[in-house]
Amino acid sequence: MILYNVTVIIEHKSEKEWLNWMEEKHIPDVMNTEHFLECRISAIQAQDEGGQSYAITYLCENQEKLDYYIEHLSPALQDEHNAKFGGKFAAFRTIMEVKNEFKV
Repeated sequence: MILYNVTVIIEHKSEKEWLNWMEEKHIPDVMNTEHFLECRISAIQAQDEGGQSYAITYLCENQEKLDYYIEHLSPALQDEHNAKFGGKFAAFRTIMEVKNEFKV
């Protein structure tokens, strides 16, 4: 399994609109590509004067599916995000391979 994490810092005055748009539009659009098994959005508990940080973590079955998503599907979705919130956020992406899981 592969975790694809997008960390976003959104300016405070756009946070509510951005979060609503992410939950109602962007994340459903990403999930509708059928390249991810699940998604979780989390507020990062850190003090940042410039904005609120969020981690959007997608679970992908394998690296091949993620590579296809990044190369062929992600650009249009990122363009839509940039068109709506350009200049109001910073983002970076992290890819992690799940080595083991532990559950209670």
